[in-house]
Amino acid sequence: MAKRGLGKDDLDFSKLEPGLSPEGEIEGGGAGEGGGGIFGSLKPKVQQLFNRILSIIKLILGLCLLAFVYTGSVGFLQELKNADRRLQDDFWSGIITFVVIYLFFWEPMKVYQKGQKILAVLFKFFSPLVKFAPYVLPIYTILIFAFYPLAHHFYKNPLILEYFIFFGGLSIALHLVMTAKTLKSKPGDFLKANYIFGFSLVFILNLLLIAICFQLLLDKFSFFNFFQGAYNESQRIWHSVFKQIFIPGPTR
Repeated sequence: MAKRGLGKDDLDFSKLEPGLSPEGEIEGGGAGEGGGGIFGSLKPKVQQLFNRILSIIKLILGLCLLAFVYTGSVGFLQELKNADRRLQDDFWSGIITFVVIYLFFWEPMKVYQKGQKILAVLFKFFSPLVKFAPYVLPIYTILIFAFYPLAHHFYKNPLILEYFIFFGGLSIALHLVMTAKTLKSKPGDFLKANYIFGFSLVFILNLLLIAICFQLLLDKFSFFNFFQGAYNESQRIWHSVFKQIFIPGPTR
């Protein structure tokens, strides 16, 4: 019988080297492939470190924005005091009404989500706005105040403004509370940085929007005075912070 030489198919390289396949190839891919090598194991760690650094930056920015949340709220409340007392009561009654409904009767998350879907449809032509607009823009508040001129044109009763201010307060409370709940419940939020930064920004932008609407609807409310008061208070706070951190006090 003639002897046959060893061919490639007669060798099982896996028996010679555990890291090789029967054909002599490296199992699991080399260092340059996505699944193996030292770089493949380092990539998730680098990504995690980057996300942590980004979260810390967001947290710092969010804490800075909290100062503007405070000063904006103070400026808004000071300017709101100049409006008609009945309209002030209507605005706060709308907010309190929502809080009572939310705490004791019903959580209107589905109503909030339907508003988000409306904004997603309106801004579908620009994907970044689809992602952020539902959180930033209070769609029901915008629709309520946008509808007021038409309602006032057909109904001259002065009480119509009180109804719109009431529902404006209720709708802005709905938007802020539901947005805060949504942002807070997102998983993987290191140090709650996205929540602190995101909701602070949403609150400030919504405060500006309400101030603009009140400028148009209320005779004695001034957006300029509100903005100037908030700016002056912010300047005072940051001046005090800068002085405490960078300017040493007198030594004894």
